[in-house]
Amino acid sequence: MTINPSKEKNISGRRLPAEWEPVEAVMTAWPHDDTDWSHMLPEVEQCYTGMCTAIAAHTLLIVIGPEKALGRARECLSAIPPERVRFICVPTNDTWVRDYGAITVESGNGTNIPCDFKFNGWGLKFAADRDNLATSRLGIFKTAPENHLSFVLEGGSIESDGQGTLLTTAECLLSPNRNGGMTREQIEEYLTRAFNLSHILWLGNGALEGDDTDSHIDTLARLAPPGDVIFHTGCSDPADSHYDSLQAMSRELRELRTADGRPFNLIELPLPDPVYDPEDGSRLPATYANFLIVNDAVLMPVYNQPLKDRQAIDTIAVAMPGYKIETVDCRALVRQHGSLHCATMQFPKNTLKL
Repeated sequence: MTINPSKEKNISGRRLPAEWEPVEAVMTAWPHDDTDWSHMLPEVEQCYTGMCTAIAAHTLLIVIGPEKALGRARECLSAIPPERVRFICVPTNDTWVRDYGAITVESGNGTNIPCDFKFNGWGLKFAADRDNLATSRLGIFKTAPENHLSFVLEGGSIESDGQGTLLTTAECLLSPNRNGGMTREQIEEYLTRAFNLSHILWLGNGALEGDDTDSHIDTLARLAPPGDVIFHTGCSDPADSHYDSLQAMSRELRELRTADGRPFNLIELPLPDPVYDPEDGSRLPATYANFLIVNDAVLMPVYNQPLKDRQAIDTIAVAMPGYKIETVDCRALVRQHGSLHCATMQFPKNTLKL
């Protein structure tokens, strides 16, 4: 059904789960020669092989893409037991399924609902016609996707604590090329009705060079269990171009409060040493905040920086002692201005009919 933000009422029990709740599958999209990866397919396929292998150790892996891409995916992922992976033929423009994959909510009556929001290439920056149709073409959900195609929303732009709190950034959600005809209050109203929210937190600062998403929250600040923890990207070097923005974001985070009025437990992640595109020399948006929680594991992007990588790993390991911390080398992935979380989308338990 189509959700009208001005007319629909919240459905009792409707809830946007937190990422750390149990999932039954994680979806990725395999890179192919009709994407921006065409000039570096071997490198990025190696990255995807490592990422997908790590995911399949903790949940079912779903790989989508056109048939030619799936042929390569089957070859690269042949070591994964067949019962741990599904390949689904779906045309794609690109691989960033976090931003065009379904965002799943609990309905309150024992079923989960995949919400199909509009994806317009991060504010009309890139072609997105095939990606925008991916959710409707998958055919894997127990419940038909709920139509939100009148509203632009990317999964990387929001963080949920599973209890009605949403964390996001003004730079992204208020972008004029997304929902430019809506005010901040109207956007809050829409999100509140779609996800049954009680508490929306906005950040006005924070940005990474090379980020095409207009400051997606999953590159900057991440909610973590039990829900009052926020990992955030920090910068302690005044000479770094990110210093002022990330320091301002840190001050904002200190002012945020949980739904019951408490300050968040803030845990700073290091900013990786600058990573540059080897072709044009531009700085890439490398970040450790772009991790993925998969059931009992935290999959972390690393960038072949022994000191910084270890500092980030140890920081998350101390704060999340019940989880296995596993790493994925994302030096190839960040070449197209995203990282591990951007390339994945989780589906909570009881969502799929596979």
